[in-house]
Amino acid sequence: MKITIIQSCLVPPAESTFKGFMSLTESDQITTLTHVPTIYFYRPSKNWITPPQTIFRTLHDSLSKVLVHFYPLAGRLRWLDGARLELDCNAKGVHLVEAYSDTVLDDLGDFTPSPKFHHLFPHINYSSPIEDIPLMTAQLTKFQCGGITLSYCISHAVADGKSALHFISEWARLARGEPLGSPPVLDRTLLRAGEPALPQAQPRFKHPQFEQPPLLLNQSNTENERKKETSNAMLKMSKYHVEFLKKEANSIVEDIGRRAYTRYEVIAGHIWRCACKARRHAHDQPTGLGICIDVRNRLRPPLPEKFFGNAIIDVAAVSQSGELVKRPLSFACNKIREAINTVTSEYVHSAIDYLKNLKDLSYLQDIHAMKSNEGPFYGNPNIGVISWIGLPLYGVDFGWGKEMFMAPGTHDGDGDSVVLPGYDGDGSLVVAICLQVECMDDFKKFFYQDIHN
Repeated sequence: MKITIIQSCLVPPAESTFKGFMSLTESDQITTLTHVPTIYFYRPSKNWITPPQTIFRTLHDSLSKVLVHFYPLAGRLRWLDGARLELDCNAKGVHLVEAYSDTVLDDLGDFTPSPKFHHLFPHINYSSPIEDIPLMTAQLTKFQCGGITLSYCISHAVADGKSALHFISEWARLARGEPLGSPPVLDRTLLRAGEPALPQAQPRFKHPQFEQPPLLLNQSNTENERKKETSNAMLKMSKYHVEFLKKEANSIVEDIGRRAYTRYEVIAGHIWRCACKARRHAHDQPTGLGICIDVRNRLRPPLPEKFFGNAIIDVAAVSQSGELVKRPLSFACNKIREAINTVTSEYVHSAIDYLKNLKDLSYLQDIHAMKSNEGPFYGNPNIGVISWIGLPLYGVDFGWGKEMFMAPGTHDGDGDSVVLPGYDGDGSLVVAICLQVECMDDFKKFFYQDIHN
């Protein structure tokens, strides 16, 4: 796919905003520090509010206006001692690109993320000093057929998925000529940002999620697994598929009167088991499943719904591959539920204390796009399953109607997976997953075979 860059610019807030340094929370400074890509596809229509020739100007002006309220996104990061980070609210701006493709949207097939999508996202130069890298980039690409794509990448150091989607929805409102709907809550001290580490404030719980994840048996490091080529897939699950798995997982639960397993617990358990099979693990191979949990409503008092930042915590379910495969789906679901149930308000504060008392955070930071072979590796024999099931992903209208399709951008990390709601709101789900090439075909086979059997 040939892409021609028409223009690019930095978009600062339209009005003067706070200038100075903003402390980040501990959650902001660990795990993924690179940008999380998302893309929306729009077919041409005669009913667009925004004329095609003014789309880029409309995006530019509305972005400038919305950044007045979401001004941290217009700033930059800077390193502190101990691999810690701070946000410099300097209003340098967001990188906005306009591009043209001589192809048509139908040439993209079923829109499964692939390397050919890379050109639909603005390039981010991770070899630059972190102080020079924009925290958000966006690219409008116009196609020969009149269709367009709008992609954006937001640094995970400043926003989780819920915060990013809040920003996108407000940007879209302003682009349509409507007023701001809900301003963000930018006070990160609500999650104890900037508080000093206190020796007496020791963690009250164990936090295995901050330790080395399981390694493949007979391997002392992850070097070989990191080198292996990966591929991506978007696997659709009908409402029937989802209900079939839920019924299977809950057939035992209902007998003993426990709360039925949720869609996430069931689908994550299914993914975990299929990955163990596809990777052909030994029976006694330890394996972990990473779970990302929104803590806004788990804290006491709860955080404001529009808190802008990373109000998330990772936990891990751990088992042996042989046990997961041999025992029923409910066994995997129960492991996942046990990990989720550990996350109380006290547990979150204990995790914050744990991180505040670390002298160096680098071993917990996933900066593989900035430095090679550094930071944690959550691939084989492990997997991560992120839920976007309850997020408002669809219906993002910038003045040219509802998108025809949206997708997370290409991820090249082995074991990364995201569960999305089906596009038609019919109870279906989509699993976007990245695995080593040598495992992907078998994973697809087991993924559907286990449902139909």
